[in-house]
Amino acid sequence: MDFALIMLLILVGTGAIWGLDRLLWMDGRERKAKALLQAGKGEEAAQARRDPVYVEYARAFFPVILIVFLIRSFIVEPFRIPSGSMLPSLYIGDFILVNKSSYGVRLPIVNAKIFDVGSPKRGDVMVFRFPKEPSINYIKRVVGIPGDRILYKDKKLYINGRLMTQSDGRPYFFTPGGEERGEALRVTENLDGVKHDILKTDQSELSRPEIVVPKGNYFVMGDNRDHSNDSRYWDFVPDENLVGKAFLIWFSWDMSWQDRKFWQRIVWERIGSPIK
Repeated sequence: MDFALIMLLILVGTGAIWGLDRLLWMDGRERKAKALLQAGKGEEAAQARRDPVYVEYARAFFPVILIVFLIRSFIVEPFRIPSGSMLPSLYIGDFILVNKSSYGVRLPIVNAKIFDVGSPKRGDVMVFRFPKEPSINYIKRVVGIPGDRILYKDKKLYINGRLMTQSDGRPYFFTPGGEERGEALRVTENLDGVKHDILKTDQSELSRPEIVVPKGNYFVMGDNRDHSNDSRYWDFVPDENLVGKAFLIWFSWDMSWQDRKFWQRIVWERIGSPIK
């Protein structure tokens, strides 16, 4: 079940208990307490006036859950990077923050846009709901916006017939998954003015003809070009699947050293790093 839906159900439940207590149950306890007090039973009256435990919990949790729900739904939401598809920009074990209003204000759960603020730009690192399985969140880099002609050939990206230049190649070692280690070439790609590093290997690539990004859709790719399940394989991300723009690494956990103590696995130098 979607976490936002779980939070909404808890929010409604605690709010209903607190509201019913204020409207109905509190007066009944007060009347009972007054009757006991008139009968000279002060201790029983004090006990009758006390809120039930479930009401106390509902009153305490409702405002906290409301604030968290509003922040996660409309302002910022945390995510964890589970794979190496965005290496070398994002590591497995990075915890990131995503601006939920970058691409419009949307209603939680249904994800319907109610206020248009902006749209994805080439080079944005974007979180979205996977078109083939909307319950799963993906993170990739936007390389194509509506109307763009996209061609990926010989490990190079062409947008509207222009080559996105690559420079400064140097060796890079990475772990695509598990204990398997791989070697790649790390290069800096200039994506229409947005410079970022990508990884390339000698692995064969999927051959596709030039495609045009339809209206209301986006073409995305992982920075780890040969180890990324992206638009080259399942086409486009529709606007209604957008979640937000990733902008900050707030915590990072080294997943390659399972035998170390938890504080030894914190990657301190990545904490607070902007996502480019």
